[in-house]
Amino acid sequence: MLNQADDSGPGGYAAARLRLLTEEARSGPPRRAALADLTDTWLGGLFAAGAGAPRGVSLIAVGGYGRAELSPRSDLDLLLLHDGSAPDAVAVLADRLWYPVWDLGLDLDHSVRTPAEARRTAAEDLKVQLGLLDARHIAGDLGLTTALRTSVLADWRNQAPRRLPALRELCEERAERTGELQYLLEPDLKEARGGLRDATALRAVAASWLADAPREGLAEARRRLLDVRDALHLTTGRATDRLALQEQDQVAAGLGVLDADALLRQVYEAARVIAYATDVTWREVGRVLRARSVRPRLRRLARERGDFLRRAVAGDGKAGPDRSPLAEGVVEQDGEVVLARTARPERDPVLPLRAAAAAAQAGLPLSLHAVRRMATGARPLPTPWPAEAREQLVTLLGSGRPTVQVWEALEAEGLVNSLLPDWERVRCRPQRNAVHLWTVDRHLIETAVRASEFTRRVHRPDLLLVAALLHDIGKGWPGDHSVAGEVIAKDVAARIGFDRHDVTVIATLVRHHLLLVETATRRDLDDPATVRAVAGAVGTPGTLELLHALTEADALATGPAAWSSWRAALVADLVRRVSAVLSGDTPAGPAQAAPTAEHERLALEAVATGAPVLALRAQTETSAEPTGDPEPLGVELLIAVPDRAGVLPAVAGVLAVHRLTVRTAELRALELPDGVDGSVLLLDWRVAAEYGSLPQAARLRADLVRALDGSLDIAARLAERDAAYPRRRGVVAPPPRVTVAPAASRHATVIEVRAQDAPGLLFRIGRALEDAAVRVRSAHASTLGANAVDAFYVTDPGGTPLPAEEALAVARKLEETLRG
Repeated sequence: MLNQADDSGPGGYAAARLRLLTEEARSGPPRRAALADLTDTWLGGLFAAGAGAPRGVSLIAVGGYGRAELSPRSDLDLLLLHDGSAPDAVAVLADRLWYPVWDLGLDLDHSVRTPAEARRTAAEDLKVQLGLLDARHIAGDLGLTTALRTSVLADWRNQAPRRLPALRELCEERAERTGELQYLLEPDLKEARGGLRDATALRAVAASWLADAPREGLAEARRRLLDVRDALHLTTGRATDRLALQEQDQVAAGLGVLDADALLRQVYEAARVIAYATDVTWREVGRVLRARSVRPRLRRLARERGDFLRRAVAGDGKAGPDRSPLAEGVVEQDGEVVLARTARPERDPVLPLRAAAAAAQAGLPLSLHAVRRMATGARPLPTPWPAEAREQLVTLLGSGRPTVQVWEALEAEGLVNSLLPDWERVRCRPQRNAVHLWTVDRHLIETAVRASEFTRRVHRPDLLLVAALLHDIGKGWPGDHSVAGEVIAKDVAARIGFDRHDVTVIATLVRHHLLLVETATRRDLDDPATVRAVAGAVGTPGTLELLHALTEADALATGPAAWSSWRAALVADLVRRVSAVLSGDTPAGPAQAAPTAEHERLALEAVATGAPVLALRAQTETSAEPTGDPEPLGVELLIAVPDRAGVLPAVAGVLAVHRLTVRTAELRALELPDGVDGSVLLLDWRVAAEYGSLPQAARLRADLVRALDGSLDIAARLAERDAAYPRRRGVVAPPPRVTVAPAASRHATVIEVRAQDAPGLLFRIGRALEDAAVRVRSAHASTLGANAVDAFYVTDPGGTPLPAEEALAVARKLEETLRG
């Protein structure tokens, strides 16, 4: 312990506090307890200073301070309790306590109450009552503190049937507001679901004596979150609970953790333990409260009517609880799935999967007791798995939304890792991409849930569901996760018991699960080489059918930014063309992509006037969710321009000047009807106003004319606007990457750009390509969250692909420009 002999004054306490917080040898629970003890001693000295405290008064720590869980910047929750006999003296004492705390800059949550006032306030305010459950005596009249603790606990237990539902509602509302700690990239360690608030709520439930939380791992999970919060406070110097991206590396270093990803994984694992314990505990609370609400008289009447005949009879002759059979060795009881009395996990290795599949199919949770019994007593499955085990896994994966809670129960007790050892590498693994909503493992389950919606449109739904479960399994390994995942998928599929042909199909799906969407959004589908390349990778019509469904399920499970009717249409078009090739038909070529009447009208007008012509058209799409409600897409902007240099940067620049965000962009040369001289470029872009409303088409056209003739200096206008707005601190984005796609087209060189989306990005790319003296034959640009993924089909001025060395030089120069 620190020498506290001179710590009664503010200066002494502050110095001792600083020594404690900077002492590297002590951290975690010992430091939190020492900080609470040091603070107790200081406040006790203030309490007894001068003429001392009046009789019938005590100083009590409540909330986190009451639990001796003081983090470096925690506020002090204090109650000055008095018997009401000397209110003036209590007021003087309060000033003697509170002002030194404020003088040190510490946050203080304080109150002065009599025991009756404290109980009345607790009865009116649930949060006050929760704080008092952790009341701890610091100084003064110990009997007064003890009496209050006793009465508050008695009140809590007596009021539990009414207060616990209110507490559950409070927890659910907070979770809805702050999200789930185990999936957030910038989690709130205290407020998010699975955080410290939920751990405190579990203590309150236990104090009610109605139910108790699963204790295995719970104390360690709470300790881990508190340790992270301590390091966060020391890193930022602030009383914050949000683990922001920019602080994660420093917090990890302060805890001796490898890096920010390892830190997040530890946080997610702790949150998962608390969240699972929360689910189990609230189910038990609900069960107990429902049982209490049934009056004995009604139970007697039910028995008199003979309802007991539908009950299983226990060995002692008494009527047992209702138990409805679900599968061999599996029954439903009290709204949960439990093991039958005849179940023998040690003799039945398929029982865990059978129970899980039955629970998911019934839409019921697996009971904690059943999962633990299977985890500790079930015999391992042989390799390869028997057919029943494989069928039960497919049934579980194909059960839709209920699969999630059942899988979480299996994972909480280690059953998933025993069934699929490769799962450990993706478990709780963060994905530092704003497009992704989930950790890797939860994304895999979400993909299976989405894939279950498509099992009626494929011939082999079992292969689809298993591929959905495994498609990102390689993200736990170095290198391209699709390549690593293919190897793992082969091993897992064989171990599960699929034959050689099916193993090959699953591995192909995992290897190429990004192929369709990347090709459809970044390649020229009118180029036969593009279609043949996809056909060669997929191999068979059956695999293509499965890959199409997996692509959509993967995108829908990623997040709302990853899928739209536009992407769905592009992928469907590609699938149609590839299917024709795999069926032996001629691949679709440019002639099949005939221009619409509106395209021809705009093109002819552009030729006739020798100037750009444009049209604006509002767009909506049908949501990917079951509601099918229309979603605003912005505006489709069609532009026809006589073919000439500088069209791409001019159009992109004008849109940037007008603060129009480009969501997708297509550029291609349009063949004109016979007898019409000239060449026209058609740009089909989807845009949305960054602020306010869209500009008028006439104004956009006028500025485009000026940009093409050089009288509008777009670069200067954008530079002026950037200079007028200060740079804000934000997430540090990875540097842009520009590559040349090998053998992507016979007619052009394909240059791919991946960069952080920003105003004017397409303008900068287009101008850099113009400066490199290459011709953009077609362009395909899309924005996915904060990331721009663009592909440009370029040729030399004569219309032929660039030599390899020249193409690499153009790519390097473009990358340097974007990085600068």
